[in-house]
Amino acid sequence: MSNNEFVDDVGVEAPKKPKGAAKKQSTLMVILNGDFLTRDFMLNNLTYILFLFLLLFMLVAKGYYGKSLVKKVQETRRALDQNTADYIQTKTLFEERTRRYKMVERLKQKALVESENAIQVIKSNAINTNHDEQ
Repeated sequence: MSNNEFVDDVGVEAPKKPKGAAKKQSTLMVILNGDFLTRDFMLNNLTYILFLFLLLFMLVAKGYYGKSLVKKVQETRRALDQNTADYIQTKTLFEERTRRYKMVERLKQKALVESENAIQVIKSNAINTNHDEQ
């Protein structure tokens, strides 16, 4: 055989690749190329795909909404704690300035006693109607 002669091997077959591996590679290439978007599968299931995107959007929105609610609750709790502290401080200051306990001791010397019953308001329609007529 010389170097320039053509040899025709009819009996020798080329090695074949398994069909599954070739199909996976072609499917991967189809996805990477974006050709699957133009197929009938995408067009037939477009409403389902849009519905899935809507659900994903709602899931993300729910997460942000939950975080904002937690933030508002924490801010409100801080404000409530601050108001409670201010109330206690003001009440203490009022008690200190009025010194009610000392006033009660002084009034005992004059035979005056602090009332233990709360003030009661009596309302009557007869009084109101007489007052309105004048």
